[in-house]
Amino acid sequence: MMKVMKGIHSADAKLTMAHMYVAFFALLIGATAGLMQTLVRSGKVTLPAGIGYYQILTLHGVVLGLVLTTFFILGFLVATQSKTAGKYSSGERKWAWAGFWMMTAGVVTTATFILLNEASVLYTFYAPLKAHPGFYIGLALVIIGSWFVGFVIFHRHARWRKENRGERTPLLSYMAVITMLMWQIATLGVAATVLLQFLPWSLGFTETIDVLVSRTLFWYFGHPLVYFWLLPAYMAWYAIIPKIVGGKIFSDSLARLSFILLLLFSIPVGFHHQLTEPGIDPFWKYLQVVLTFLVVIPSLMTAFSLFATFEARGRELGAKGLFGWLKKMPWKDVRFLAPFIGMVWFIPGGAGGIINASNQMNQVVHNTIWVTGHFHLTAATSVILTFFGIAYWLIPSMTGRKLTAKMNKWGIIQTIVWSVGMAIMSGAMHWQGLLGGPRRSAYSEYAGNADTASWGAYQIAQAIGGSILFIGMIIMLVIFVNLAFFAPKGKEEFPIAVVGETSGTTPKVLENWKLWIGVTVALILFAYTIPFIDIIQNAPPGSKGFRLW
Repeated sequence: MMKVMKGIHSADAKLTMAHMYVAFFALLIGATAGLMQTLVRSGKVTLPAGIGYYQILTLHGVVLGLVLTTFFILGFLVATQSKTAGKYSSGERKWAWAGFWMMTAGVVTTATFILLNEASVLYTFYAPLKAHPGFYIGLALVIIGSWFVGFVIFHRHARWRKENRGERTPLLSYMAVITMLMWQIATLGVAATVLLQFLPWSLGFTETIDVLVSRTLFWYFGHPLVYFWLLPAYMAWYAIIPKIVGGKIFSDSLARLSFILLLLFSIPVGFHHQLTEPGIDPFWKYLQVVLTFLVVIPSLMTAFSLFATFEARGRELGAKGLFGWLKKMPWKDVRFLAPFIGMVWFIPGGAGGIINASNQMNQVVHNTIWVTGHFHLTAATSVILTFFGIAYWLIPSMTGRKLTAKMNKWGIIQTIVWSVGMAIMSGAMHWQGLLGGPRRSAYSEYAGNADTASWGAYQIAQAIGGSILFIGMIIMLVIFVNLAFFAPKGKEEFPIAVVGETSGTTPKVLENWKLWIGVTVALILFAYTIPFIDIIQNAPPGSKGFRLW
C-alpha cells in the first residue's frame, strides 16, 4: 500500500504557492497576448501604441509555454513530494527558494525585453532572428533556477530511500523525479545553444551563428518539453483522479514503467521537428521518427490503466456493460470533470501528433497553422485543463481554505467555456492549415486552396474562439484568487489514491536509477552523436560562431 502523509508542512505550502502566484499571473499576461493575436489575424483589429504582432506572439509563447507551465509544474511537484515523502529540510527548502527567485528574476528580465520590442524572436527564437542579450540571459536564469528546484526534488527522494531502506518509494515522488530528470536532461540542449551560441552572438563576440546547430539543440529540448508538460498531468491521472472517483490505482508497476518509457522515448527524437531541413542525413531522421512513434506505447498503457480504474470503480457502484461506468463518475465534481475532459481532448491531440511526426503526412502540414492548432489541443487543452483541475483542490489545501459549491460550479462553467472556445479556435486552425494557411504570420493574404470568403471565415472563427478562451481565463483567475484569499477557512482534501490490492509487487528494477539514466544517455548518444558531428563538419564556410565550440 502507498504511504500517504497526513499533512503538508506550512513552509512547503508557501513554496508551492509562490510558484502558483507566478504561474497564474503568467496566465493573465499570456492569454491576453493570445487574444490580441487572434483579433489581429481576423483582419478587423489593429494593435494600438505601435505594439508589434510578433512582439505579442513572442510574449504569448514564452509566458504560457515556459513560464506558466514550468512554475505550475514545479509548485505541484514540490507539494506532492512533500505530501507523500515528507517535508523538506530547511537546507533543501533554501535551495528551492534560491531556484524560485532566480527563475523569477529571469522571467522579469526576459519579459522586459520582449515588452520593449527588443526580443520579438518568437517562442522558438530561431536564428537568424536576434534578440537583446537580456532576453537570453533571462532564459538562462529560468533554466538554471529550475535545475536548483530539480536537484532538491532528487535529494528529497534519495533521502526518503535512505531513511526507508527496502521499501517501495512513494509513487508521486518517483514520478516527480522522472519528470525533473526529463527536464534537466532536455534543457541541457537549450542551455547550450543560449549560452554558447546566441548570447555571444547577440553581444557581438561573434559575427555569425550556425543556424542548423541552434535549431538542432533547440528541438533536442523542444520535443521533450511537451512531455515535461504532460507528465504532471499523467501524475494526476494515475494517482489523484482514482482517489477523486473513489477508486484505487490500477497498477503501481504499470504507472512507473510508463514513466520510465516516456523518459526513454521522449528525448532523442528532436529531428522529427526538422524533417524538411537540409544538412541532416535521412537515416537519422527516420530513426528518430521510429523512436517518436514508440511513445505511443506508454500513452496507451496510461489510457488502459485509467479506464481500468474507471470501470472497476463503476462496477463497484453497480455499473453494467462496456460503458456503464460513465453513469457512475462524479461529473458534478470539477476536480474530476476538468482533467477528464483534458483526457478526452488528448485523443485528437495525439492523432494530430502522429500526423506531425510522420515523414510523408508532415509535408502537408509543416509550418502551417495546423501545427499551432495541434499545440493548443495538447498543451493548452489536455494539459491546462488538467492543471486547472489540480488547482481546484491544490490551492485551497495549500492556503487552508475550502473549495465551495459555488466555486465548484464556476469551475464546471470554466471547463465548458474553455472547451468550447478551444474547439472553435483550434478547429479553425486545423482546417486552415490543411488548406495551406501559414504559421507565425499576421497579415498573410495567401488563401491556399480556399476562396477569400472562406479564408476570412477561418480567421474570424479563430478570433471568436480566442475571445471565448479569454473569458475562460478570466473565470479561472477569479476562482484562483477566491481559493487563495477569500474562500472560507477549512481543510481541503489533498486527494492521493492508494494502490489496488490486485496490483502485484513492483519490480525493484524500476527504481534502478543508474540503469535507466544510463539507457537514456545511451539512446541520446546513439541518436545524436554521429549526425551532430556531421552537422559540425559540414558547417557552411565562415560560420564564425562555431569557434566557440
